Amino acid sequence: MSKPIAASESRDSELSLAQLRGDCIRMAPHWAVPAAAAAAPVPPSLIHGVVVPAASARMLGALSGYGA
Repeated sequence: MSKPIAASESRDSELSLAQLRGDCIRMAPHWAVPAAAAAAPVPPSLIHGVVVPAASARMLGALSGYGA
């Protein structure tokens, strides 16, 4: 059974959460991700060395309506 949280511990947790949120807000500009260019489709003729078992290919073919 877990031990109940005392009022002082609860206040400390709230202060810590507020400090953590402030730290995250200050750090957010450092984590900016540059916009990536969209990947261009590759023609199947350029894909070499990929082997897909027939059972897997049939399963994927049957799922063509999903995830699109």
